[in-house]
Amino acid sequence: MGKIILIVEDDPKSMTLTKDILKVSGFTTLEAIDGQQGVDMAKTSKPDLILMDVMMPKKDGYQACADIKTDPMTKKIPVVMLTALGYQLNEALARRLGADGYVTKPFNREQLIRAISSLLPA
Repeated sequence: MGKIILIVEDDPKSMTLTKDILKVSGFTTLEAIDGQQGVDMAKTSKPDLILMDVMMPKKDGYQACADIKTDPMTKKIPVVMLTALGYQLNEALARRLGADGYVTKPFNREQLIRAISSLLPA
């Protein structure tokens, strides 16, 4: 079994695309459809890495990332933000809240795998 990646994404098309890329690349995936569910699943499943959308219902990706990074149980899990918000200000905010990576949509397989590989030991 490959490394486990939690995808936190409310858009079904983006979820399917991301899941397909990861499965073809040998990763096992878990899915959450909003920020609160993502935080809860991070605590219960302890994935190797989390891919987090920014704009989501219940709890946005920034707040979910901050919650994950301030909880002693989950703070060591790398979080990569996946978002259509490509502005430097958005990336700076994400990093200040603890994000380990930032990938803008639309992304290709190589960009996504590069971001993941830089944070997960082989």
